[in-house]
Amino acid sequence: MSDPNGSPTPPPPAEAPVLHVERLYLKDLSFESPRAPGVFQEPGEPKVELSLNTASERRGEEHFEVTIRIEAKVTNGSEVYFLVDVTYAGLFLLRNIPQPHLGMALGIECPHILFPYVRQIISQVVQDGGFKPMVLDPINFAAMFHQAQSQRQAEVAAASAEAERHVKQ
Repeated sequence: MSDPNGSPTPPPPAEAPVLHVERLYLKDLSFESPRAPGVFQEPGEPKVELSLNTASERRGEEHFEVTIRIEAKVTNGSEVYFLVDVTYAGLFLLRNIPQPHLGMALGIECPHILFPYVRQIISQVVQDGGFKPMVLDPINFAAMFHQAQSQRQAEVAAASAEAERHVKQ
């Protein structure tokens, strides 16, 4: 590599933080349209229920598997138009990332890398099922991460207060 002036760019220092995608892969995929083809002719405005979960698991000293699972259920009243459930994963190499930042890398950066692939799979599968493509809005993984972190801290504080109350009794 070189800079715009043609000078070679020095390699990063040996201790520089590294987040490298080793592999991306589909772990699980399910699509159901229990009422097809009748559902294609029904009037009405469908309702979308969406759930999203992320998880990470250590797979070696510097390797982590990060997964995103998205479940979408589209209904009209009590009638199910379709269900789609996708679990997509990546194997990431994380090196020289300080412990306080490791959680953010796994909970924010890695899901951010995976999400466009999940969105494309869902859109394509729904379209292949005979429906208009389902295009998911961008996800703010940073907000989700910080909200989950705040919730965990509140739960720990509540459990600590409860334990302290029992000790005093």
